[in-house]
Amino acid sequence: MKTIILIPARYASSRYPGKPLVELKLPDGSTKSLIHLSWEAACQARGVDEVYVATDDDRIRDAAEAFGASVIMTSEDCANGTLRCADALARGGLTADLVINLQGDALLTPPWFVEDLIAAMKADPKAQMATPVLQCDSLTYGHFIEDRKAGRVGGTTAVFDRNQHALYFSKEVLPYIDPTKVPGDDIPVYHHVGLYAYRPEALVAYAGWPEGVLEKREGLEQLRFLENGHKVACVIVEGRGRVFWELNNPEDVERIESVLRKQT
Repeated sequence: MKTIILIPARYASSRYPGKPLVELKLPDGSTKSLIHLSWEAACQARGVDEVYVATDDDRIRDAAEAFGASVIMTSEDCANGTLRCADALARGGLTADLVINLQGDALLTPPWFVEDLIAAMKADPKAQMATPVLQCDSLTYGHFIEDRKAGRVGGTTAVFDRNQHALYFSKEVLPYIDPTKVPGDDIPVYHHVGLYAYRPEALVAYAGWPEGVLEKREGLEQLRFLENGHKVACVIVEGRGRVFWELNNPEDVERIESVLRKQT
């Protein structure tokens, strides 16, 4: 099964303009850009044949090519990462059995998240789309609550049924837990990981659907699948002691640099 990773990256982020090129300090004192670190994370996954950065911005293209990435230029009209992946697949003339979308702000994605997602899609040939979910530890849950109290939109949570098919994704912290009853461990909140696997035909179908009401309100592209009656498989992954968090806001830079220091 030929598998490719596409890393959609845009410069004009509404919450953090220029985010892909923000420099993060590494434990040795050197710096690398967010897009560079996300590309390195993608390249660590086994079972992947090709990795591309998909962007509409010359600055991101130039930076990515400078550190050795293959780049596909996409339309400026791509409203989200899934549409950018669909556009890159067509414009790049790429052929694949499975397309992985590793978002350009998900530099902390461990390789086994990608590998577990690929394994799940291999095990279920009928599955058209899947995404990982990670049970929150107390630190991550605390980040979610801190962001919401400060009025910031941080990570995304997922709720799913007994068959691990998504019921909903939200930028709110779901399910709600009474602050006086938050358990010390086994917190029943799942962090949605910014990673997707699609069959190519699912990407083509997605690009043909209009933006949904829930998708527009939440700003979450994966809700378009649910609004059109398509199942999204949630693959539970294990952190193995690693902290996962995307770089969503400027406040996340210090959080992520702290994680990078602890991972050495």
